[in-house]
Amino acid sequence: MEERYNPQKTEEKWQKYWAEKGLFEVKEDPSRPKYYCLEMFPYPSGDIHMGHARVYVIGDVIARFKRMRGYNVLHPMGWDAFGLPAENAAIKHRIHPARWTEENINYMKGQLKMLGLSYNWKREINTSEPDYYRWNQWLFIKMFERGLVYKKKSSVNWCPSCETVLANEQVVDGRCWRCESEVIPKELEQWFFKITDYAEELLMCCDQLPGWPERVLTMQRNWIGRSEGVEVDFPIKGSEKILRIYTTRQDTLYGVTFMSLAPEHPIIPELVKGTPCERDVMNFVEKAKRQGHILRASAEVEKEGVFTGAYAINPMNGNEVPIWIANFVLMEYGTGAIMAVPGHDQRDFEFAKKYGLPIKVVIVPETRDERQETNSETRDKRQETSNNKNSSLVTRHSSLEKSLVTEPALSLSKGHSSLKCAYEGEGVMVDSGPFTGLPTVEGKEKIAFYIEEKGLGKKAVNYKLRDWGISRQRYWGTPIPVLYCDNCGVVTVPEEKLPVVLPMDVEITGKGGSPLVGVEDFVKTKCPRCGGPARRETDTMDTFVDSSWYFLRYCSPRADKCPINGEAVSYWMPVDQYIGGIEHAVLHLLYARFFTKVMRDLALINLNEPFSNLLTQGMVVKDGAKMSKSKGNVVPPNYLVDKYGADTARLFCLFAAPPEKDLDWSDQGVEGAYRFLGRVWSLVYKYKDKVNSGIGDIKDLDEHSKALVRKTHQTIKKVTTNIERDFHFNTAIAALMELINEIMAFKPENSEDFAALGFALRQTALLLSPFAPHIAEELWEALGGKQSVFNEAWPRWDEEAIKEEEIELVVQINGKLRSRLMIPAGLAYEAMKERVFNDPKVLEHTKGRSPKKVIIVKGKLVNIVI
Repeated sequence: MEERYNPQKTEEKWQKYWAEKGLFEVKEDPSRPKYYCLEMFPYPSGDIHMGHARVYVIGDVIARFKRMRGYNVLHPMGWDAFGLPAENAAIKHRIHPARWTEENINYMKGQLKMLGLSYNWKREINTSEPDYYRWNQWLFIKMFERGLVYKKKSSVNWCPSCETVLANEQVVDGRCWRCESEVIPKELEQWFFKITDYAEELLMCCDQLPGWPERVLTMQRNWIGRSEGVEVDFPIKGSEKILRIYTTRQDTLYGVTFMSLAPEHPIIPELVKGTPCERDVMNFVEKAKRQGHILRASAEVEKEGVFTGAYAINPMNGNEVPIWIANFVLMEYGTGAIMAVPGHDQRDFEFAKKYGLPIKVVIVPETRDERQETNSETRDKRQETSNNKNSSLVTRHSSLEKSLVTEPALSLSKGHSSLKCAYEGEGVMVDSGPFTGLPTVEGKEKIAFYIEEKGLGKKAVNYKLRDWGISRQRYWGTPIPVLYCDNCGVVTVPEEKLPVVLPMDVEITGKGGSPLVGVEDFVKTKCPRCGGPARRETDTMDTFVDSSWYFLRYCSPRADKCPINGEAVSYWMPVDQYIGGIEHAVLHLLYARFFTKVMRDLALINLNEPFSNLLTQGMVVKDGAKMSKSKGNVVPPNYLVDKYGADTARLFCLFAAPPEKDLDWSDQGVEGAYRFLGRVWSLVYKYKDKVNSGIGDIKDLDEHSKALVRKTHQTIKKVTTNIERDFHFNTAIAALMELINEIMAFKPENSEDFAALGFALRQTALLLSPFAPHIAEELWEALGGKQSVFNEAWPRWDEEAIKEEEIELVVQINGKLRSRLMIPAGLAYEAMKERVFNDPKVLEHTKGRSPKKVIIVKGKLVNIVI
């Protein structure tokens, strides 16, 4: 061990040792408990910065800690290697995406190794390699056979810059999540996964994930968007056609004053054909389609529409209501037709105001006056009129006028027909035929029953979740294993012909859709059924397919007969701790859960959910903004490692903030972490020879040595519990810093002292090892360790040793410090009180006066109030 701390030399030594020994390579071992620790794998973009590194360091601490706790730890790493950036780089720099990706992987892999991360590199996967994406294709075919894959023409989110389709989740505020270009609608034939078949299970299983952050589960629930309501058929006047609507507010059916159709609704051309409205309607339809459904769904978009000239019949009361087309109605939710109730829906209200359409109130709030009313005369009057619906209606309308005092949302004219805004809350039904006077909750149930009984519709459950469009008109992705034959139609590639390999000889221009279209040798093929000519699908899969099951592949990355080895998956899965950014709360995690359930139903695995526990780490913030290349505020790990060493970079990331919170970058904090490690090094160098000369007994020690041993056991407990309890690495490291301060203040004089000091230093090396693994290995070796510190068991504390024989008790009188007493730890209340009141300094200040109150903070302080 050198006198001065040389992190670069130390880290190179131990990284080489770990690699040579294969220290982090594991296999299934049923005799040991397993622990699967996983960070979301990175896209090989070129390099990582400390914002990225934080998540990997967090995972590494957990993996190393669990290993020392006796677990068989799987901690793999790989590359989410397909995607647009590689293709865009090919266009910009004239470099093939495969080469660009490979070079980036090699560089980033070096960066990860530089940080001393305990990855099992023999399980490394690359999703752009055929031995991985062949199983994307295999799973596609199996899902196709089960009816979970289909193709249809659909309006899609199109990024004109990336020239590809985006899933709804990839559109943020109307812009592409990668390049931030404005997204536009486009009609294309697309392949879809039927994730909606699993909507109910995906929702219900959210309740089976107690180890997930509640806000992530809330985001998943909201994205799935389950609602219960009714489907109701509105006949079209003068036609045998009907408009089927879905609503969760059947209590407002009597308030329908017009119908709203989505511009894409298929009945529109038939409604207006040959009518004076046809030209205006179809022009409006085209205009609305160009807006795109992301923009149209925005609350800020101006509500626009056009009258079709047709009318529908409200089945509840026979009223004729005009049929309009509205830009804010989408085909993606419900049936694409909406019963418009402007009195109780704000979007309908704004639309009705703009176009002068009727507004009818059918729900009034149950006011505070009504709930608290005690006037017996009024109660008697209500009793008299309870069986008279007309009288009840009068009473309710009277109550509505009174509600203006406490319900500012409603402002009625003398005729009860003018509102300043819609009332969207619950209350009591009015002007609703036989349901008048019912509370809305009861009214909903009775109207739903009535609709089914009369054959007007049925109860229904709906979801906001849409099927997952996976087609992408780009090159760098998994080829979709489908052929088109003039005789046989759509044919999937036979399994024995997989993988359909992505051709390397391709011209990538970024224009005109998929570059695969121009690769004749790829496109032209033979139909496996009839032997006739066929052409290959030239769309590739959304790269989120790659990341939807990669965690399963890690369990058996070299399996070649099936995507996974069932026995290996049964041992390792589910992932015990998954770590990644909150930005994946819907996008990736929902797809991963969907794929897990599909693979279960394909009898590949026996698993319902992939991730038992989820940690969403905070961002690294520098100069007031999230660390990112675009903002020019990144700190590369290479710089820190070259100057301070990897252990310093790791320690700062872990100490500066709890993992779930944002971390404010601080150069002073980095310096502080470096100085701390230097102090630990100096202590061990100073005393290693003395403490190694003979490991003495630490049982029979004087109070001087015993205090250090006690502090060490207290630190073991604090560090262990803080790691296990919500991964509070910052407080665990703070406890270690306190221990080092105690060791530095300790002055050893005899063999018992050096025995206590050796014990404290060895436990420090063990406790420090998950956070700063390289220096911990060197310290452990210097202190006589014969094997890697990570082959040692995690320290255990002794509850008896933690107990202090004497404690210092601070005594205050009226809040002012008056004395300090040394008393036995655990002294009974009355005995402690007796010692305090007999203390000369206390007697001097109380002068015989009886206390009004005695406040005791057990084991620390007594405050006497006189």
